[in-house]
Order: sequence, then structure tokens, then C-alpha cells
Amino acid sequence: MPASTPFEMSADLRKMTEQSLEQMRTAVNGYLQFFQRGVPGMPMLGGAELSNKVMSYTERNVASAFEFAQGLLSAKDPQEILRLQTEFLQAQIQAMTEQVKDLSETAMKAVSDTAKGGRPGASS
Repeated sequence: MPASTPFEMSADLRKMTEQSLEQMRTAVNGYLQFFQRGVPGMPMLGGAELSNKVMSYTERNVASAFEFAQGLLSAKDPQEILRLQTEFLQAQIQAMTEQVKDLSETAMKAVSDTAKGGRPGASS
């Protein structure tokens, strides 16, 4: 009986998992496209600029999560899984911090522009 590690996956199981991951990616991308078409920029929420940033960040975060999942499929041992998870979480925390800051600034600018009688998302 050949020795195997608990992280080895049969070729069939790996192929099935990769196909499922690709189907999920396709479904999520379809949902994001539907959302982008169905939810136009709302002036009271920062207009098109804020909506575009939210969509851009969402797309990046989803892509990052799929890259992480793909990396897990090729992990050879628990140490590699731990390393991948740690790197992913650190990158996500940094990205979320930057995204929240940027979105907050954009929303505050939109509120300020609206209070001044301007159009949200319009350049002054």
C-alpha cells in the first residue's frame, strides 16, 4: 500500500474540485455583472464614483479569494496551508483597511458636495 499524505488528492477529485471552483467563479462573476447593471449609482450614496469603487473592490476581493482557494488545492502539507492562510489573511486585512478608508473618504466627499449644493461624485 503506497504511503500518502493526508493532503494528496486523487486526480479525479482534484479535477472535480477545480471544475467546481471554476463554476463558482463563473456564477460569482455573473452575479457581480448583474449587480453592476441592476444597481446604478445612487446620488445620496456617493453616486457613480462610490458605486464603481465598491464594485472594483468587490471584484478584487473575490479574485483574491479564488486565488487563495486555488492555492489551497495545490498545498502539499499543513505548513503550506498555514502559510497560505496567513498570507491571505494579512493581505485581506491590509486591503480592507485601505478600502474602508478610501470608501469613507469618497462618501464624505459626496456628502460634503451634496451639502454645498453640488452633485455627488462631481469634481469641484
